[in-house]
Amino acid sequence: MSISVVENQKIIYIFLSVYLGPRGEKRMKQLSYNVYRNPFSPVLVKLGVCFLLLGLSYRLFSSNFVLFSPSVVDDNELGLIADDNFSSHVAEPPENTDDLLVDLDNHSSQNESCDLFIGDWVPDPKGPIYTNTTCYSMESPQNCMNNGRPDSDYLYWRWNPRNCSLPKFDPKKFLHIMRHKSLAFIGDSIMRNHVQSLLCVLSQTKQSVEVYHDSTFKNRRWLFPSHNFTVSVVWSPFLAKAVTFEDDNGVSSGMIQLHLDELDTVWTQQYHNFDHIIIAGGKWYLKSAIYYENKTVVGCHNCHDQNITQLGFKYAYRKVLNSTFKFITGSNHKPYIFVRTITPDHFENGEWSSGGYCNRTRPFKEGDIEISDIDEILRNIELEEFKSAETIGSENGTILKLFDTMFLSLLRPDGHPGVYRQFHPYAGKDKNSKIQNDCLHWCLPGPIDSWNDLMMEMLLRRSS
Repeated sequence: MSISVVENQKIIYIFLSVYLGPRGEKRMKQLSYNVYRNPFSPVLVKLGVCFLLLGLSYRLFSSNFVLFSPSVVDDNELGLIADDNFSSHVAEPPENTDDLLVDLDNHSSQNESCDLFIGDWVPDPKGPIYTNTTCYSMESPQNCMNNGRPDSDYLYWRWNPRNCSLPKFDPKKFLHIMRHKSLAFIGDSIMRNHVQSLLCVLSQTKQSVEVYHDSTFKNRRWLFPSHNFTVSVVWSPFLAKAVTFEDDNGVSSGMIQLHLDELDTVWTQQYHNFDHIIIAGGKWYLKSAIYYENKTVVGCHNCHDQNITQLGFKYAYRKVLNSTFKFITGSNHKPYIFVRTITPDHFENGEWSSGGYCNRTRPFKEGDIEISDIDEILRNIELEEFKSAETIGSENGTILKLFDTMFLSLLRPDGHPGVYRQFHPYAGKDKNSKIQNDCLHWCLPGPIDSWNDLMMEMLLRRSS
């Protein structure tokens, strides 16, 4: 017998003794017998040694596994692993880790008894959270700074309710509240103004993607993919069916045809898609119009036709608001509804198309200005119809909240674009040139940003 075979036999004997105990000696005797008889035994012995070593290694590893520290796999690393069975459909957005840090309780004023809409404008040294250079969703007529407005004091005020604090709008918290929700602004160009403000504020945290617009860009929709949150603006200045003959500058080429008994399907057909809605009528009812009911002329406002009854804007506005609230309270769909009151303008010495202007640079204080007679009429109609609808809604689960921005807006004559609705309006012109002013809409940034503070506070009060 060669020395290598003997050495291999000893090795096997040692491992069998360790691994198998008493059984190893018996197995060793059998192996010794086979080695002497089989000329190929050295090869077999080596193979046996390999298998025994593997078996011994496995036993040692399994018995001491708990001694090894577990490995930590980062979620980002897992995300790099490809899965051949992954579906190609668009999945829901992943949970935003920012949401885990949101503390809703510390945002609300904690005083639900106070009236958010009674207060004062107070200095705000910090100013707005965005500028015309950090927001790309504002339209040119509201981009006052870019258009050359020389003063900036109007940026440094915030709305302060008298009997409670009003925290500033927090984009992260708002998006957290609105995860998997939809918000619609239904009305006229003031709604478009407001939605631009909201998008500007939210863009400082997350960017939106425009997913729809019509040919006129008056009906639009944006998506925040991170939170599956959609924001829509729906153009319906009368809330009722209307045929208008007017350009973007408000120049009319014909009498408006307003159907008082037919709501505008542009918003009613989408109504069931929205979880939250801000809705308002108002200023367009002051325009000259022919009124229809049952597709028949029943009267007009300011039409100067002796053969048509002068019903006036009060009749029309009340009738359409009444129909609007009946639709809302009668619907099986129950979104959270903000009903915004009339927005006052600040034209002085004229109107939009008659030389009116607004060049003030500071807010009014209470008592410095009174609501106009016409705006007061419109507001009273709104309050009366809202109260009736609120009573009905309380009985069938309809959520209606008055978004009464009239008074706080009345105190801000300094917040309008004025002549700076145009890009550098005096370029190449005399400073005394007559230029059309916009004293109805709001500069961005500007006073309308406070409307977002109020909206968020109301939503938080509801959630708490």
